[in-house]
Amino acid sequence: MAKILDMPKLSPTMEEGVLSAWHKKEGDAVAVDDLLAEVETDKATMEFRAFDRGTLLKILVPAGSQVKLGQPVAIVGSPGEDVSGMVAPAGTAPAPALALALALAPAPAPAPAPAPAPAPAPAPRPTETLAPPAQRRPAIVNVLERTSYAAEPATAAEGGRVLASPYVRKVARDMGIDLQGAQGTGPGGRLLPSDLESIRARATMSPTARLAPAPAQLAVVSSSSLAQPETRPLSPMRKTIARRLTESKTTVPHFYLTIDVDAGQLVLLRERINAELIAAGEGKAGGDAPVKVSVNDLLVKACAVALVRVPECNASFTPEAILVHRRVDISVAVAIPDGLVTPVVRNADGKSVVAIAREVRELASRARARKLRPEEMLDGTFSISNLGMFGVDEFSAVINPPEGAILAVGQVRDVPVVADGRVVPGKRLAMTLSCDHRVVDGAIGAAFLAELRGLIEHPLRVLTG
Repeated sequence: MAKILDMPKLSPTMEEGVLSAWHKKEGDAVAVDDLLAEVETDKATMEFRAFDRGTLLKILVPAGSQVKLGQPVAIVGSPGEDVSGMVAPAGTAPAPALALALALAPAPAPAPAPAPAPAPAPAPRPTETLAPPAQRRPAIVNVLERTSYAAEPATAAEGGRVLASPYVRKVARDMGIDLQGAQGTGPGGRLLPSDLESIRARATMSPTARLAPAPAQLAVVSSSSLAQPETRPLSPMRKTIARRLTESKTTVPHFYLTIDVDAGQLVLLRERINAELIAAGEGKAGGDAPVKVSVNDLLVKACAVALVRVPECNASFTPEAILVHRRVDISVAVAIPDGLVTPVVRNADGKSVVAIAREVRELASRARARKLRPEEMLDGTFSISNLGMFGVDEFSAVINPPEGAILAVGQVRDVPVVADGRVVPGKRLAMTLSCDHRVVDGAIGAAFLAELRGLIEHPLRVLTG
């Protein structure tokens, strides 16, 4: 009997996904655990595998479509089985990404319908007077004029008050025009943007005019003449980033602590470790690319040691209690084309620097290929975000809830420093700790940074910690 396959929950936080590719086509035999399709979720590209055996009778969602959790995507059954009655109830698939982009793009304005013939105007009563032609509102006005009238309804001038919208008054100030006593061509003598140039011309001809030097005239540009922006539909990952970081900045009380440390000895230690790895023949991992320890790898280890010594910084907030973690699982921010992911180095305090280097390279490689498993990006206790490789000196990062802190790391800078009363070349490294003030107080954050400074400026303690 034919069965409809719904989009399953492929990651703990998945609400929707993009069905990026089908690995089976209609008519193909399907066995249990066969790879049916790849789905781009908010975390990674996940495999959608079959739970039943049979034949793929109908694909309901084309590749590239946005798919909600639980939405029908395919029908599996016996070869030749009639599923026409199941296709209609399953519904049509959502538009692919390209169609969605076109749908989001601004649509051209419809052509105006022909105006009906005006009815003959009734003859005015003896008590009525028609406004002179100059004061009648034009049939066609530009966008700015319509906005002005919508913002401030027209009323008759009383007591010599100048009738002008805030926009017209601003343009007049920019042009150096005094509107005192000015009469416009709008209803009831209201000033329109088109009146300002004639007012300025009359004031220039009058010797008693109070006309200040005017800047260049502002061009009134219709929005329809501007180049339209490129529309890029939000991916599931970008939607999740937007939601989580908005929640973080609006619900987590951030405060920031910055230190600038001497990184000279840390750089020398890194060079020494890499030279010894090559000399010992350990510069390759499984015959692949050479293993090299980076400054970031040393910082991961240094943070892990500092968190063991200051466990209050290795904590999370809950409405009932503060959770001080007994594990040190450090999330490392990795930039990928569609956003940012944070694979976790588990038990970093118990691993060597070389082991951390290998693990970070492997996690980053699979992150860029969208091959990380959801459990590899969850339940970190502390985060590190390093933008030093992009030439950034210093920045502040947004906390990744439910973690209580994140360390933002800049580049190692070559700067002059004072040592023993002399100016000598030095290397400095700026780091900013973003803290959740519900968990980490200023004194706790300062204690953590003091431990981290001591480890970085005496890096042999990192290896023995």
